[in-house]
Amino acid sequence: MIFLENEYIKASLSTKGAELQNLTSKETGKEYLWNGNPDYWGKFSPILFPIVGALKDNTYYYGDKEYKLPRHGFARDNEFSLELISHTEALFTLTQNEETLKVYPFNFTLQLHYKIIGTSLFCTYIVLNPDDKDLLFSVGGHPAFSASTNEHIDYDDYFLEFNKDESLIYHKLNGDLIDDETDIISLSNHSLPLTHNLFYKDALVFKTLKSDRISLKNHKDSHGLHFNFKNFPFFGIWAAKDADFVCLEPWCGIADGINHNQNLKDKEGIITLPPKGKSERIWSIECF
Repeated sequence: MIFLENEYIKASLSTKGAELQNLTSKETGKEYLWNGNPDYWGKFSPILFPIVGALKDNTYYYGDKEYKLPRHGFARDNEFSLELISHTEALFTLTQNEETLKVYPFNFTLQLHYKIIGTSLFCTYIVLNPDDKDLLFSVGGHPAFSASTNEHIDYDDYFLEFNKDESLIYHKLNGDLIDDETDIISLSNHSLPLTHNLFYKDALVFKTLKSDRISLKNHKDSHGLHFNFKNFPFFGIWAAKDADFVCLEPWCGIADGINHNQNLKDKEGIITLPPKGKSERIWSIECF
């Protein structure tokens, strides 16, 4: 485990998946991340790479060959190397290996850079193409935030506040794939109340979200967080059934649509990075 700390917050990270696992206020002791209870969902904040979501039949085609990848790809299950560490920042790196090349025929460098400044933690996804051919990939985040309950606070006391949206158009899921059918959730004062049954049919998937900040708050105390993100064209909101957390998921990429032809080059949201190119995306958590 790797530990980052300043006078306001402290965080812990694992080299497996370069995963953020704790984010705590030093003043109040409040834990902002989900506790990873495996009875519901045994992860904390996995990295999604080189795909986001599921492939149709877990299969894609590239260069006239068939490949298999599980939902959200393989990076979250791989050990990253730690290349930089100080009291307040760490850099993790994953590159291709013999096993990844069997399922994903690309050379790549994936880096996660974490840094804490004040009461905020910043996570930057960096993808580098070391090769002389295009690199095709998607990348995204899956951080799970605690909506813990006690004798004073119920899950239904929590809500999400969107800084720009007044209503939410979401795509329904057909199994693990994106359906063409959409539905609308009207917001009151830009706010979406959290209820467990909101996620009984799986995640809410957005392609047209206007907001670049979503705040998790509750009606019983003044503590919460601002989740800031930019340049992520897709977004997901999810929780495991009856679990006391909510995932806020910024994505550059999305699960296959039900009518997708399974060609990687035609996949919605796929990023084509030219030789020696670099892609960078960042999200942050501001604790209060």
